[in-house]
Amino acid sequence: MSAAPTRPTVTEREARQVAEAAREQDWRKPSFAKELFLGRFRLDLIHPHPLPADDDVQRGEEFLAKLRDFCETKIDSARIERDAQIPDEVIDGLKEIGALGMKIDTKYGGLGLTQVYYNKALALAGSACPAVGVLLSAHQSIGVPQPLKLFGTQEQKERFLPRCARTDISAFLLTEPDVGSDPARLATTAVPDGDDYVLDGVKLWTTNGVVADLLVVMARVPKSEDHKGGITAFVVETNSPGITVENRNAFMGLRGIENGVTRFHQVRVPAANRIGPEGAGLKIALTTLNTGRLSLPASCVGAGKWCLKIAREWSAAREQWGKPIAEHEAVGAKISFIAATTFALEAVTDLASQMADEDRNDIRIEGALAKLYASEMAWQMADELVQIRGGRGFETAESLRARGERGVPAEQVLRDLRINRIFEGSTEIMHLLIAREAVDAHLSVAGDLIDPDKTLQDKAKAGANAGVFYAKWLPKLVAGPGQLPSSYGEFKHGIDLSPHLRFVERHARKLARSTFYAMSRWQGRMETKQGFLGRVVDIGAELFAMSAACVRAELLRRRGENGREAYQLADAFCRQARIRVDELFGRLWTNTDDLDRQVVKGVLAGRYEWLEHGVIDPSSEGPWIADATPGPSQRENVHRPVR
Repeated sequence: MSAAPTRPTVTEREARQVAEAAREQDWRKPSFAKELFLGRFRLDLIHPHPLPADDDVQRGEEFLAKLRDFCETKIDSARIERDAQIPDEVIDGLKEIGALGMKIDTKYGGLGLTQVYYNKALALAGSACPAVGVLLSAHQSIGVPQPLKLFGTQEQKERFLPRCARTDISAFLLTEPDVGSDPARLATTAVPDGDDYVLDGVKLWTTNGVVADLLVVMARVPKSEDHKGGITAFVVETNSPGITVENRNAFMGLRGIENGVTRFHQVRVPAANRIGPEGAGLKIALTTLNTGRLSLPASCVGAGKWCLKIAREWSAAREQWGKPIAEHEAVGAKISFIAATTFALEAVTDLASQMADEDRNDIRIEGALAKLYASEMAWQMADELVQIRGGRGFETAESLRARGERGVPAEQVLRDLRINRIFEGSTEIMHLLIAREAVDAHLSVAGDLIDPDKTLQDKAKAGANAGVFYAKWLPKLVAGPGQLPSSYGEFKHGIDLSPHLRFVERHARKLARSTFYAMSRWQGRMETKQGFLGRVVDIGAELFAMSAACVRAELLRRRGENGREAYQLADAFCRQARIRVDELFGRLWTNTDDLDRQVVKGVLAGRYEWLEHGVIDPSSEGPWIADATPGPSQRENVHRPVR
């Protein structure tokens, strides 16, 4: 039988080793973003813009029309916000139109939509009600369908995918009360027992977990003579004895999501439900997220489009000092930012999604950049909309309606978007994840030089390899097409976008030079320079977004779809982005990082406690982290499957 789980004690180095072992090691396909960080602007990898097949477009558009009708006639967003729950009839309706199976192959009863149209559907549903968008995304982007699509056996696909396509809601369970982005400390265990595994542990923030029928659970298998062990993924039936949903969590936004705390006490899971081999759980999770993360930018695009619509309508109707507020420069700058950024976010999301569909490129960095950039920029757009709306932006839609005005939920959108900067990898974790991939080429040739565990012989060999690599690479960072006035001339049509692409090319080389200099300067301490690494990644995100915006504008021009307007939006976005890039480059070397570290030490040492005097802390008493000791549940099961 199962043994009581004990929380692993790991060092910082051991935690990094677990994370490193889980990441995909090889680059078998080209990557536009990887090349960008290396100072190589490979425009040929994204231009001409890849396009979906005609039959994919037809199938996708037909479903979007059906989904739009459903959202407009069946979803009452105000009711969901007020009741903090998606009505069962809405979930049943989503099942009936096939929305649970958007990404599942038709041979398993799904709709077989491409990533592009799946994202368009999420943007549409999320604009009608963000909680509905999250329900669908958590089910298909990271829940049971995607891991099985990538790693499941044929028998597992035939057993579970038809259920996920039509009737069963799924959830993904990795986080624990004391484990977030550090999976090396995962405490939930799966102990082999005959043909089964016995699960014990507690999972936190289980989006969809309160209503789910199927779960993807990450648990640690103890290493033994017959078992490799390690963090492993399982498909678990939520009606299995020993599973208790102990709490339905409530949040500042997304009030309709079914997110909870799930306890496993001696839950038997057949070995046939294991996804992949033992020890492959984190690799499965990270690979799933390569494309799964694209669902979040899709919701941000939908939010941006809505913010633009409200900003346009309100700013034309509201007058101050004799003219519409849109004509005042202070407000107009905000509207321009929302319009240009929405265009860029859609460009980034559609480009990365189409690249995922074609499977010609490795998009692990592009997907991560899209998630990082969209979550940060969408929050800024919503914040600017609240400011444009003034007091009405701070007022709830229900209150606005009650006093006779249009019920515009600007404050709700701001609250709903806030979580995007945290889940599926917080901004801080995304900075580190992307930075690790961005410097992979350097670590591949010179990593042993800064590894304290390597022998002198290993370091000598690494030094020789590094010398060969850098002798070829560094000279190429000196000059490039970005210095030639005629480069990228095909992007000049009335409005000239070619200077922006030359800017990207020059600054990609500058970014690569800066990264190399930093590695030479800090060597093994580079991984501790999180402020520097975050700015490097943010520069790369801006350059990627500029590239995507220009490529999308040219695509729309060639197709005769608002080409001039698209060029204008791309031009505005790139000019705004260039200002941000220049500022970020300045902050690479001129910043307060060292001083900040000193202040933090002082805060933690209590030297500034006097600064906290004069306030009252309304927080309730209790531990900072809830007790997750394994054992039988002492609480009522609030699991409520929707049938």
